[in-house]
Amino acid sequence: MGKRVLVTGGAGFIGSHTVDELIEQGHTVRVYDNLNPQVHGEGADKPDYLNPDAEFVKGDVRDRDHLYKSIKDIDLIIHDAAEVGVGQSMYSVDQYISTNVQGTGVLWDILVNEKHCIEKVLVASSMSLYGEGNYECVEHGKISPKPRSDSQLAQGQWAMLCTQCGSPVSPIPTDEEKDLDCTSVYAQSKKDQEVYSLMIGRAHNIPTVACRYFNCYGPRQSLNNPYTGAAAIFCSAIKNNMPPLIYEDGNQRRDFIHVKDLVRGKLLLLDEPKADYDIFNIGTGIPSSILELAETLIQLCGKPFRPDVIYKFRNGDIRDCYADISKINKLGFQPQYSLIEGLKNLIDWSDGQKAVSKIKDAHEKLLDKGLVLETQPVSSK
Repeated sequence: MGKRVLVTGGAGFIGSHTVDELIEQGHTVRVYDNLNPQVHGEGADKPDYLNPDAEFVKGDVRDRDHLYKSIKDIDLIIHDAAEVGVGQSMYSVDQYISTNVQGTGVLWDILVNEKHCIEKVLVASSMSLYGEGNYECVEHGKISPKPRSDSQLAQGQWAMLCTQCGSPVSPIPTDEEKDLDCTSVYAQSKKDQEVYSLMIGRAHNIPTVACRYFNCYGPRQSLNNPYTGAAAIFCSAIKNNMPPLIYEDGNQRRDFIHVKDLVRGKLLLLDEPKADYDIFNIGTGIPSSILELAETLIQLCGKPFRPDVIYKFRNGDIRDCYADISKINKLGFQPQYSLIEGLKNLIDWSDGQKAVSKIKDAHEKLLDKGLVLETQPVSSK
């Protein structure tokens, strides 16, 4: 039997795909979204791609009265509304903390103090709160190192080093038990969302699940927002005949998951009582380098240039992190899209979209704020 589901941020990239799948499963869906101009454009109406069978309410999660009206007759909440982006969070500090932390606080204040029918809450968390992922040293085994020092980065020495012997280490899957070590305002705000949600959910017996999204990409990701995911940023640059700009040496590794796979994972957790009051990675478990991502997109688009690798460090960035998905695997989740299949899907969709690349503007803004470290690379390892 279908439930009544509220999706905050439901007009956005991940949220709208979530809405589609919920409706496909027979649920009744209400979307609550403020249509952030950076994502949707100035003065935007609800996007054309938003499922016509979903009810749309324009509103800000920090508006308590308005949010409460949208919650009163709802059974399940998927809380996707958030400001997203590591770089921008390091100077738009109040914007990120206010939306991500205060907005989540308003949601939970309603659930604690007002009458409602909520049976479960799913909170969108992020891999960014791990900081650096897990690594392995040949001599000392598994380690979870702190971020690289400015002195190391200033010399262009990008590789993570063992904290005991100083030798280069290799990334291994990052599991949910790893200590959290936030390196950006965005990451800390997502950690706060997660911690408050699980704490309050447990205290008030409202089943809650935190979904740590890894690097999601796919159709509907904004091609005009320079602080969205790397795949969309690179795709936008390439469509404008601009080589993608890459920090460090390009060999930093991430876990890129197609939005359809991510949505299947999160809705599995929504349906599964065994997931209640717990934390789950949602990724592919497969690491890919940023350089590989850019080169694959360039090749698929048939462009003649190569990525612009600038050998500079962006404050708040990490070297490597990819998901250990064994925990969600045990509940039946298995990603279906390979990276190349997913990127082809992104490009096919992008062919019908307007793309304004602002990657250089974003880089200049970071330079102006002193958030890009100049280096003298001594190695491309």
